[in-house]
Amino acid sequence: MNAMTEPLLFKQVIEGQERELVSFATHPTKYQHWTLSVEGDVARLKLDINEDGGIKPGYKLKLNSYDLGVDIELHDAINRIRFEHPAVKVVVFESGKEKIWCSGANIYMLGLSTHGWKVNFCKFTNETRNGLEDSSRNDGLKAIAAVTGACAGGGYELALACDRIVMVDDRSSTVSLPEVPLLGVLPGTGGLTRVTDKRKVRRDLADIFCTTSEGVRADRAKDWKLIDAYAKPQQFSALLATEIEALRAQSTRAAASKGIELTALKVLIDDAGYHYSVVDAQVDRATRIATITVKAPAAAIESTPETIEAAGANWYPLKLQRELDDAILNLRTNELEVGTWVIKTTGDAGQVIRMDEVLARLKDHWLVKETTGALRRTLARIDVTSRSLIALVDAGSCFAGTFYELALACDRIYMLDLPDSPDAAPALQLSPANFGWFPAVNGLTRLQTRFYEDSTTISQLEKLGDSKLRADQALELGLVTLTPDDIDWDDEIRIMLEERASMSPDAMTGMEASLRFPGKETMETRVFGRLSAWQNWIFIRPNAVGEDGALKLFGTGKKAKFDWKRV
Repeated sequence: MNAMTEPLLFKQVIEGQERELVSFATHPTKYQHWTLSVEGDVARLKLDINEDGGIKPGYKLKLNSYDLGVDIELHDAINRIRFEHPAVKVVVFESGKEKIWCSGANIYMLGLSTHGWKVNFCKFTNETRNGLEDSSRNDGLKAIAAVTGACAGGGYELALACDRIVMVDDRSSTVSLPEVPLLGVLPGTGGLTRVTDKRKVRRDLADIFCTTSEGVRADRAKDWKLIDAYAKPQQFSALLATEIEALRAQSTRAAASKGIELTALKVLIDDAGYHYSVVDAQVDRATRIATITVKAPAAAIESTPETIEAAGANWYPLKLQRELDDAILNLRTNELEVGTWVIKTTGDAGQVIRMDEVLARLKDHWLVKETTGALRRTLARIDVTSRSLIALVDAGSCFAGTFYELALACDRIYMLDLPDSPDAAPALQLSPANFGWFPAVNGLTRLQTRFYEDSTTISQLEKLGDSKLRADQALELGLVTLTPDDIDWDDEIRIMLEERASMSPDAMTGMEASLRFPGKETMETRVFGRLSAWQNWIFIRPNAVGEDGALKLFGTGKKAKFDWKRV
């Protein structure tokens, strides 16, 4: 499949049945809703949604409202700014429509969508917003929302993800989160949490704001901390210029003169799964298990700034990230019943360690820094995926350094023990990558999360360097879950996977989300934890999606009929 020619929604025969699949690959030449322009160190993303350009039929994207297709374009555009325009320090989000900045997720789309589609849509959308904040925090790419017109629901949630929100004071522009009064649901991409945790809006004022459908104008929005600054229409351009200059001064992005092209990924989709060059996702729909195998570099990767830039999107670490990210999105969206993912690796662990050495040595080079950031965000996408994640460290594995982060993101890690053939046994290796390069959404490394921030244990692990650890050593150190030997391995893994697949997916989703982030919370863990609870409950309650629910009746002129019992 080629991203330049395939639509975002396409049909393909899988196991004898025609299925509708979503593709997350696109290109600026295909955008229907966003316009990306770059002037020096400022990029402008203008939202001018084609109301007839919905990813699915049956609704119109009126009033600059969005669906999954709009967010796929946004995700692509932000990645292109990161890699194709490394000189950009500030991204400005604007509207191409008069008096409407963005009215949020399209209500008619939500009303027609299945529960799974709504939840996946909200999760992907929120990950893109989290990615904006991650790029600002770690890579110096700043963002500003220039609000001109009504900014509601998911539109305001996009603004909340920016570093600054400025608004025109024209007595008609407002910000709002109207989901509760209008639809009987909650903001789906972290709005409530960002209002309190990020904007520090006082609880009682947030209560009024989130139960008022008509929105808040500029002066009150500034007083309540919902925006950062405002100006009359005549002065708004000057205000925006001042804000851009201030963010430019805060940016730590290197002034690279030339970026690389994010060429289209090549993926073969067939009955067996999703197949890339260094990532392979085998799907067994009968057992509801996907096996994701990540291949180590076949040879030493490019290791100088010149050769890395010349390799561009084919540089192994970036290719790995892009293919793994695409595989995750494809499996999450297109394989809803495949509830267990088995993570495996194959190849030379020494090449993975050498890759980490290159990433460490050139960490300040713009392309290496952006690639490390992209890997960080992809690993975080695994963390919050509602699937049972099992890592298998078996013969031929190379769970070393960055690759071991894949195992640490899993719910369990099984490692093959070969007591009679130690030379042929798999080994684990740590590297500096495991001690701070890839913090999870709780702000901690996965080792810190695993060991509840026990600094003594973490310090002992750091002293190991890149020593090769056998199964018995890894088990003693707490780096794996169980270590069956070669006699029991096949049966133990089979029984474990069958048992996992037999349990309620709803119970598994709730349990895994609760166990993956123990200890202190961050804004991001609260967002995802609450989304799992809210969406999986509110989105199936009759007050929202029943025949007389608010989401179903929106726009019909009929009034929703609520079940008034509090449960």
